Amino acid sequence: MPRIFCNTPLSVQDRYELPLEAARHVQVLRLQPGSEVTLFNGEGGEYRAEVVGMTRKDVFAHILSFDPIERESRVAVHLAIGIPANERMDWLIEKTTELGLSKLTPLMTQHNVVRVNPERGDKKIQHWNAIAFAACSQCGRNRAPLIDPPITLLNWLKNLPSPELKSGPRWFFSLDPESEPLRQTLLELTSQPTEKDACVLIAFGPEGGWSAQEEVLLKNHRFRPLSLGTRTLRAETAAIATLASISALLS
Repeated sequence: MPRIFCNTPLSVQDRYELPLEAARHVQVLRLQPGSEVTLFNGEGGEYRAEVVGMTRKDVFAHILSFDPIERESRVAVHLAIGIPANERMDWLIEKTTELGLSKLTPLMTQHNVVRVNPERGDKKIQHWNAIAFAACSQCGRNRAPLIDPPITLLNWLKNLPSPELKSGPRWFFSLDPESEPLRQTLLELTSQPTEKDACVLIAFGPEGGWSAQEEVLLKNHRFRPLSLGTRTLRAETAAIATLASISALLS
């Protein structure tokens, strides 16, 4: 059954006019009156609906029932990353959404190749959210990750709650040969009972890597340096590999 995102409140009702983007999706799929679809709005759960009417632009549905089902990971993952180039950021959002990401913070760091103009920030977030909801439609999630506005690393760290007040580990990935292997850290995580509202907070550098000063800053904020091995991966590849490992062990 096709899954369609509706950016609007939903409820069980006899006749409901789909928002423009959702209606266009129905028409692209060439659905007809009598076709059943699954609707979701990102606020949790999903709705079974039947297409009951169509015009050239509008689509009407009968929302038949609500199912509170969720497909979220057992442990929330908050990813902060130096913003990759445009198409790589899009790919990162799509794949990490499929893998269960809870929150994404785009970082501006000293070695960032991409610099987001504040005037374009809102358009960027709208674009990224659209990619996340499309990924949710594909993978079956009913909640999309929260995507923050771009922020500097320093300001992001200043705004984090104290480690004593927030449960869950803090990691950052480093090329320092003394960094701990991810595998060992994941085994430690899986051996411990999962606390309610626990969140793994992970920071990845940009394409140019962290500066020495940024690594010191992260350590001062209780982030543990980790390594994915001897190969140097692109930032988005490292993030996706880490999310996949967490998903496999903790889903």
